Amino acid sequence: MDFNELKQSILACRDCEEKFGHTPSPIFHGTQRSKIMQISQAPSKNVHLTKRPFNDPSGDKLKYQWYQISDDEFYNEDNFYITSIAHCFPGKNGKGGDKPPPLACAKKWMATEMSFVDNQIFVIVGAKAANYLFPGIPFIDLVFNDHILNDKPAYVMPHPSPLNVKWFMDHPEFEERRLPFIRAMVWKALGKIK
Repeated sequence: MDFNELKQSILACRDCEEKFGHTPSPIFHGTQRSKIMQISQAPSKNVHLTKRPFNDPSGDKLKYQWYQISDDEFYNEDNFYITSIAHCFPGKNGKGGDKPPPLACAKKWMATEMSFVDNQIFVIVGAKAANYLFPGIPFIDLVFNDHILNDKPAYVMPHPSPLNVKWFMDHPEFEERRLPFIRAMVWKALGKIK
């Protein structure tokens, strides 16, 4: 399988259709030469509808406040390979929140995606993605320490969702100390700083 075949296979995947109750729509973005591989948990409903990753309030915070980059930089396929442990919006639960991402998707595709992309760094967004990629390590340790994934530097961030406000209140040191460092690593990979 080459990279184009992988992309077509992911886009054609309908494994979770019965589980979701809607037609799956796999969302990912990037090329084999993307500088940064960003892995999050699953697309939101708005991303499902627009087919544009992080095209929602979480994405606004991630792109404009945390990374401090433009849409042109974020959606440039030479810059970011944007994927998730679940490529499709999983639907809503009975309380109105998103259902958890099905790990069957990650088990089927993630290792192959990671093997094809020649990225410089990984940015992992959210506890569900972090816990899948680094099982058994407390999330707080994942966020506040550097890691290695596929022999490359990896940085873990909490999810920028508005629903995550309590975590940010409990851990102000993330935005005060850790986030500026991760942003610098992102900018360095993008060639914005040396």
